[in-house]
Amino acid sequence: MDDFHILLQNVRDLPLSDKLINVVDILVVAYVVYRLLMLVRGTRAWRIIAGIMAFVVFYWLSGKLGLTTLNWLLEKGTYLGPAALVILLLPELRAAIEGFGKPSSILQKLVFTNVEERAEAHTVEEIVAAVAELAAGSVGALIVVERMAPLDDFVSNGVLLQARVSAPLLGSIFFENNPLHDGAVIIRGDTILAAACRLPLSESQTLDHNVHMRHRAAVGITESFDCLSLVVSEERGTISVASDGGLRRLSSHVELRKILNKELRNIDDEPTTERKTPDKKPSERRKKSGVTP
Repeated sequence: MDDFHILLQNVRDLPLSDKLINVVDILVVAYVVYRLLMLVRGTRAWRIIAGIMAFVVFYWLSGKLGLTTLNWLLEKGTYLGPAALVILLLPELRAAIEGFGKPSSILQKLVFTNVEERAEAHTVEEIVAAVAELAAGSVGALIVVERMAPLDDFVSNGVLLQARVSAPLLGSIFFENNPLHDGAVIIRGDTILAAACRLPLSESQTLDHNVHMRHRAAVGITESFDCLSLVVSEERGTISVASDGGLRRLSSHVELRKILNKELRNIDDEPTTERKTPDKKPSERRKKSGVTP
C-alpha cells in the first residue's frame, strides 16, 4: 500500500507534458489491443490463444507438482513458441498489418459501426424462401452468413453488391446463366455484401468422399471463421448447413428456419407465418404459365 502511495505521488509530481504523454501512450496501447481483439474475435485465433493459455497452465502446474519430465518437455517447447505463433497466426497478422494501414476505415468501424450485425426476422425468411426454391429446382448455391468474424478478405475477391437481402435477388444470382452463380454469396446482417466470392476448400478427412467442391468450400470457411454456410446441392437438391468445421444435411427448409433463428437471432423457436415455398421446379412453373425460357 505504501508503494502505491509513492507511485501516486510520483505521478502527481510529473510535469503536465509528461502526464499528457503517458495518457497518449496508454490510449495508443489500449487501441492496439482493441484492434487485435477485434481481428481475432470469431476466428480460429481464439482457439490458438486458448491452447497457449492451457500450455502455460500445464507448464506452471508441472513445475509446482514436481513432474520433472513433463516440465522439461514443455520448457523445450517454449523455444519454438515464437516461430510457431507466427506460422499459426499468419493470416491474422497479415490482416492486422493491412488493417493498421487503413486508418480511415478503422476509425469508421470504431466510431460508427458495430462488427456484429444481427439479422432481422424478414431477412431469415427471405433466405429460407430463396434456399427452398433453389433446392426445389436443384439449383446449386452457396450462401455464407457472417456472425462474429468479418469476412472482408473474401468479400474483396468477389463482386460487390451491397444490396438488401431478398429471395428474388438470391435466386437470380444462382440462376445457371448468371455470371455470378459460381462462388459464394456473403451476407452481413440484412445486406448481401458480394457474390462470386472464392472460399478456401476444406481438407478434412472426416467429410464424405462424395462431398464436392461447393460443400468443401462451405466447410472450409467455417473452419477458420465464425460464420454459417448454407449449401444447396445441384445434384440432389438437398440443403446442408456448415458451421465450426462440420457439415449437416437438413430434412427441409423448416429445419433451416429454426437453425437461422437460433444462430443469427438467438431465438430457439419463433412462431412465424411461413412464406409460400415452391413445390415445383422453376422450369415446370414456366411451362405451366406458358413462358418459355
